[in-house]
Amino acid sequence: MKLSELFKENKLLLSFEVFPPKTDMAFDSVKHATEEIAKLRPSFMSVTYGAGGGTSKYTLEIAKNIKESYGVPTLAHLTCVSSTRETVKAKICEIKEAGIENIMALRGDLTPELENSDRSKWAYRHAVDLIREIKEVDGDFCIGGACYPEIHPESTNQAEDIKYLKEKVDVGCDFLTTQMFFDNNLLYNFLYKIREAGITVPVIPGIMPITNANQVDRAIKLSGSFMPQRFKSLVDKFGSSPAAMKQAGIAYATDQIIDLYANGITNVHVYSMNKPDVAEKIQSNLSDILG
Repeated sequence: MKLSELFKENKLLLSFEVFPPKTDMAFDSVKHATEEIAKLRPSFMSVTYGAGGGTSKYTLEIAKNIKESYGVPTLAHLTCVSSTRETVKAKICEIKEAGIENIMALRGDLTPELENSDRSKWAYRHAVDLIREIKEVDGDFCIGGACYPEIHPESTNQAEDIKYLKEKVDVGCDFLTTQMFFDNNLLYNFLYKIREAGITVPVIPGIMPITNANQVDRAIKLSGSFMPQRFKSLVDKFGSSPAAMKQAGIAYATDQIIDLYANGITNVHVYSMNKPDVAEKIQSNLSDILG
């Protein structure tokens, strides 16, 4: 099922993100975790690609299994950083052959080696280049893109960020999923600005449940996210107790989602980090709200 059609349905949606294994030895445990999340019957599941495409060989296998074994619509990530056109075209065809109709088109994270390489020689320098390629190879895909409610780490300012975001939409991006954020007001302000800029595609808020204190620094490094005082107090109080921090982090994420639904957002995507227990608890907390 194309997600663009799913988003048109008049109901609240909750989806989860999983990632493929980094090694062959980890495949079975990761596959099991993704299957446990699929058993929750989320609206859809996305499967990431990995920095530099390092775990890409498993992305399609995991996504295909979720779709075929559990009937859950899947969104396969595809990155283009340092890739050749031949490699990317082959991946697009493989996704099509697997019967997956949705692609999350991303530039991809830069590894230290890539950051120091000559980007002028890359076949694709930005996600917009990948979106164009997907459209040229097969225009029937539903294509998603990423956006940053605060600011992309490499952008000079938010106005520039939104300008490039509109370029992605104009060339064929059907919906956007946000990077994690911890203050919903940042999202509401962002939505106002992009609508003013003429970006009208669905925007899916991405929520990251912080279930241990060590995740905080990584979350800030990845997204540059603003941490509100309410969240900092939560980490200060419960961060030294793994069980308490996990419960508090799930509660905080649940509260964010409830507020989003209450303010007219109908689709929320949870970065569940291959943790079925976290996904299950969040879904359970929302059982009567989701209906």
